[in-house]
Parts: sequence; structure tokens; C-alpha cells
Amino acid sequence: MRRRLLSLVTKAMFVGGLILAVLCGTGVAQAPATVTYTDLHDFNTSGGAPANFADQGVMPQGRDGDIYGTSIDGGSSFPTGTVFKISPTGTLTVLASLNVLYGEYPICGLTTGTDGNFYGAAADGTTNSAGSIFQVTSAGALKLLYAFKNGTDGSGPTCAPTQGNDGNYYGVTTGLFKGTLGTSTFYKITPTGTFTLLHTFASAEGNNCSGITLGSDGNFYGACKLGGANSLGTLFKISTAGTVTVLHSLKAADGQNEQGGFLVQANDGNFYGEGYNGGTDNYGVIFQLTPSGGYKVLHTFTGGTDGSYPSADLMVGPDGNLYGTAAGGGSTACSLGCGVIFKITTAGVFTVLYDFDGTHGYYPESNLTLHTDGLLYGDAAAGGANGQGVFFSFNVGFSPFVSLVTTSGKVGVTVGILGQGFSSSSVVKFNGLAATKVTPTGTTFLTATVPAGATDGKVTVTTGTATLTSNKTFIVHNTWSAGKAIPTAVFGAASGFIGGKIYVASGSTTQSGAPVSNNQVYNPSSNAWTTAAAIPTPVLAPASAVVNGMLYVIGGYEGSSQTPSNLVQIYNPTTNKWTTGAAMPTARGSIAATVDGNAIYVIGGNGSTLRLANVEKYVPSSNTWTEGAPLLKGKSEPAVGLVGSTIVAASGYISSGDTGDNEGYSVSTNKWSALTADPAPRNASCYGSLSGQLYVAGGLNNANPQAVTKTNESFSVTTNKWTTQAAMPTAALWQASAVANGQLYCIGGQGSFQGAVIGNVQIYQP
Repeated sequence: MRRRLLSLVTKAMFVGGLILAVLCGTGVAQAPATVTYTDLHDFNTSGGAPANFADQGVMPQGRDGDIYGTSIDGGSSFPTGTVFKISPTGTLTVLASLNVLYGEYPICGLTTGTDGNFYGAAADGTTNSAGSIFQVTSAGALKLLYAFKNGTDGSGPTCAPTQGNDGNYYGVTTGLFKGTLGTSTFYKITPTGTFTLLHTFASAEGNNCSGITLGSDGNFYGACKLGGANSLGTLFKISTAGTVTVLHSLKAADGQNEQGGFLVQANDGNFYGEGYNGGTDNYGVIFQLTPSGGYKVLHTFTGGTDGSYPSADLMVGPDGNLYGTAAGGGSTACSLGCGVIFKITTAGVFTVLYDFDGTHGYYPESNLTLHTDGLLYGDAAAGGANGQGVFFSFNVGFSPFVSLVTTSGKVGVTVGILGQGFSSSSVVKFNGLAATKVTPTGTTFLTATVPAGATDGKVTVTTGTATLTSNKTFIVHNTWSAGKAIPTAVFGAASGFIGGKIYVASGSTTQSGAPVSNNQVYNPSSNAWTTAAAIPTPVLAPASAVVNGMLYVIGGYEGSSQTPSNLVQIYNPTTNKWTTGAAMPTARGSIAATVDGNAIYVIGGNGSTLRLANVEKYVPSSNTWTEGAPLLKGKSEPAVGLVGSTIVAASGYISSGDTGDNEGYSVSTNKWSALTADPAPRNASCYGSLSGQLYVAGGLNNANPQAVTKTNESFSVTTNKWTTQAAMPTAALWQASAVANGQLYCIGGQGSFQGAVIGNVQIYQP
């Protein structure tokens, strides 16, 4: 598989003999006077130099400050492709020429590993002619990690795998093999080359898939060019275990052929990407995708001054805006358009920053790289002194900064930092707290150890009088932080995370009083509270769940007499209105719920009798209830969550007290089985499923004397083991629980058994 620029008018994609041809658009663009474009290197393909930068993909910055990339053609085995590096001043070094042994045609760039090596994918080659995954060092030493066989493992990977939080690499294949499209697959590969097939895509899930992006929630997000409900491609989420969720099936108006390899997650938590064609004018679109599947076209390319056929991925600038290129349109110096560099806000305000002039490069089809010197760098597929493309820099006024090799870790971990001007006197601080161990390697790379007491925040490096700040926040794992206190402190409230906000509905303000109707809304990004429409019937200790952007408040206790309820109250944040669903078969409170697919499972509780074993399933789409297999032990106030494919109901209060009973439910078999008991028995805890485990924090231990605990544990279904984690800052029970942005939020509650209500917002970062 390879892409080659055929002429100045037509560009075509060769896919094992398949040719998809498109024409560049026309138009005249206007660039702001404050930007500066510099042609740094004019490529010359003679002598094994890199050639053909169509869809060049990700070009990461190395520890030496140079930029590393791949070309589709060129090299000593022309035209099978190269791995090269190029300095910010334009000095080119060919590191390796690919060939049939290592794979051919590395279309989608490289991934920088935390080990300092680079990882890539070749779409063709090896003895199986099905593509490969390879590793290359900064000195150019190539290593074949895996050769695809075009069997169940897949074939034709076009994009480099993405490193996950566990240090392994994950990727997808297109399914292309010698001109025939097969089935896409999802795989894991270790840095040493151990390959594991995790999922084979069904047609409804997508096909001809390209690259995946690691989301802040630990899942991967990606795009397929074909398949789905309309056969025009899909946008999907996939877990490290291989569970796929189709977030959106593309249709013509949405934009088709998500051309860049990867989606990008912006500061607002949403994902952004480009459709190579489609849209109103069939010249491509820029779109927004929320983690829950909300899809919106932000800009439709017209083929005129705004450009056409966006071929590369977007990148997030230090200002939070998105930057990218369109391969065609713009200046009429190329008759049919030379391409543009643009900026777009997350709200959709689009600005052309630069028109390619046809002399110093045109047809920009590679990603833009944000270097720590503050400049953007990229390739144009054509133009320059030799007509074979250019490497350029683009200055939009960003200041130099430091970039973190890893953006999260525990206290004591060593973090790599890229930048410039480093020396032995450099001081590194994590959110203002100085690291005790700093080791520079040259002037562009150093390592620092996360100090005890560090909290989430920016990392700074001070050398002399100059201080550089990281472009991303460093997350300190297994730590607690605090949010702004809830305005009206409540316990036993319903809660759910929808559209970037946490909704805390009802609950009680005093032990003996009736529940309140408050609906309080917390925005984690602004750390601010607002209010929403009050719940029609206030309840205490209901179950709550979110399905398709709606908050379901189920059961609970009504009034000061705490009468068990069977109400299903549904809140729609879009309309700010409440409606009701079919009543739950068993009226009860002190219950918990979790979601599997689009079904809500309501578990345990107290009703006309205490410590119920009831499990009832509610399907919002049909507004129907069915009975599930009962718990092995009836209990109230359990901690529940979906971990992989198992619903876990941990701890809670049973007839004989807090025994730590822990059970797992299989939806497919409708059976419960015993799991390892909670070593810290309690009830009414804060809980949530995160990173493949169930976290249980705080709660009440009913032993004599009764005590509220700070204990925080996680349970793994895979190992059937509990692990003690960092304790909560403030002991509490009956807190509202919500999982948002990869963190567990524990809101309000009581500080002692039947004691005063607290307004704390305690946030746990696993």
C-alpha cells in the first residue's frame, strides 16, 4: 500500500492497486500578518533520500530536539520508504531504509515510546506481505517486532500503535491485503514484540480502521473509513480488553473517510477529527466527538479560500485551539489550490493562517508538530526547489515550553521532560513542589523524580532566569484532591456525569428531615457549582445511572418517614426537565445501580423487608423491567460497578452486619458467583469503575463501635484481589459517587454515623 503524488492536479491513493482520485479545490486565502512561514529544507529524492510525504502522519520530537518522521517512498530500497530525522534548522538525516524484511510503506508516522525509542507500522512487506510493527532507535537501528500474517491477526496496519497506560502498545489494522479489503483487528504488542489479538471488528463496528488515540479515561478512540450503519465508516471507543462501543456511524453530511490517522482529545475532553471528503460541498469537514458519542460538524470545507481535502490530523495548541492543514484549496497559484494551514476553536470558529504559494511547498498532507521551541513544523508533499516537497516551520507566536514524556505517574516515578536550554542547574517543580532528583542529558532532555506530596498540576523547569512550563498537566496517580464544596451539603443523593458536568440530585440535609429537591451541578473544568431543575419527588438513597445522556434516579426513600419508593425519575440536561419512567417492580431504597450496554441493573436494598437480594433490570429504550437472578446474599448499601463484562456488587450491609460479601454477575448467563471478600467490610461507600477495577472509598463499618472510615480499595476481577490505595482525606459515608474524566468524585455525605452532613468534594486520581 502506498500513496504517491501523481501530478500537480491529481493525487491518488494506491491501496494494493486500488486508486482513489480527488481534485484540489480553488480559492484565494488571506493569512494574518503576524504568522511566519519558513521553508527549511527542500527534499531531493536522489541517493536514497526520503520521498513522498502524502499522509506522512505523526512526527514526534526526539530527546535530541530533532523531529522524527517516515516517508512512503525513498530509501536505499526505493520506493519502500524511510525513517528520518530533521533538525529545527532543516538538517536532514536518513536513519533507516525500510525493505521487505522490516515492512514497506510506513504511511502514518511514528510513536515515541517512554523508553526513548520510536515505534511504527508498515502497511506492506515482510515475508507475508501483510505489513509489520517495527521499532527504531534514535540512532537508526531497526527491529522487526511483528510481521502480520493476514490471518486472524489482520493485515495492512497504516498507523503506528499507541502506547497505553500499561506501557504496552495498541493498534488497529485496515484489513487490506494485496488490494483486497478483509477485516480490521485490534491488537496489543509489548515493547519486546509479544503480540496479542484483542478484537476482530464486525462490519457494524467498522472496517478499514486507521489509528487510535488514548483517551483520558484509559480507553482508546478511533475511526474506520468503512462499515457501520451507513457503510461510510464509524467513530468508536475500545477498551484495553477489546470491548468496542460504536459512538457514531458516519453519513455523507458528516464527512467521510476520516483521513488522518488519529483523533485528538482537546482540553475540553472532547475528540476532534477530519473527514477527508463528504460534508455539504464534498470537500471534507472538521468534527467534534464527545466521549459519549455526541457528534457535531464544526466546519465544512468549501474548496475555496478555506481549503479542501484535509488529509492530516489536528493538533492542540497551547492556547487550546486546534491547528491543521488542508491539502487543497486556498491560493490559486497552483491553479486548483495549493493548500492551507488553519486554526479552529473548539466552538468552530475557523481561520486560515497561511496559504501555500506553490513555490515553497504545496499539498500539505502531513501532521503539524508542535516543538518545545514554540514553533509548528510540517511537510508539504510537493513544491520547493526540487519539486519534491519541503520541510517547513510556522510561527504563530507560541512561547517555548517543556513537554512531558509521560503525563502521569505515582510519587517516586521518573519522568522524562523535553525542552531546551537545560543544564545541571535546572530546577524541576511538580505543581510548585521541587523534585529532589534531576538528571539532564544534554540541553534538550532531562529526567526528574516525582517528589512526595506532589499533586496534579503543571511541571516547570527553571534554568537561570528562564522558566519553561509544561503544555500539559501532570497527573499524580493514587492521590486525592479537593474541589469546591457543594453549596447545599447533602447525603444519600443521586449522581451522574453527563456532558462534562456532575449532577447531584436530591438527598437529605439532616438525619431526621425529609429529602430535599435540590439538583446541584458541578463543573470539574471550572470547579464551580450551578443549579438545575429540581427533582419532582425528593428521595434519599436512591439508585442512579446515566444512559444516553439522561440521569435516571430510581427508588429511594420518600418523606421524613423514609417510605421505600419505586419511582423512576428521569432528568434531561438538554431540556432541563424531569419525566418519569415505568415504576420499578420492587419499591426500595439503600440501593445501587450500574449500566451494562443500555440496560440499568438495580441491586439489593431495603423495601418492605430488609437486606433484599433483588436484581431488577430496566431498559430505558423500551421502558421495561425484568427480573434478574438474585444476589447470593441480600444486602443494602452495596458498592457496584461494571468491571470488564462482570457486574461487581461489593461489601454492603447484610443481615449479620458488614461481612464484606463480594459477588460477580454475568449478564450472559444471568448468574452470580462469589468473589474475594472485601478485607475492609463497610457499607454506604463512594464507589466507581475506573481503569478496569472497582474502587470503593469510605463508608460505614457497623462493628461496635460504629465508625466511618477513610479506607480506599480497588478490586480487580482479573486477579480476584483487593488492593489498598491512598486513604480518603476525610472519612465519610453516604456520599454521592461519580466517575468523571478518569477520576472518582465523592461528594458530600456524613462525617459520622447519623452525624452532621459535610459538603466536601473529594477527588481520587487512580
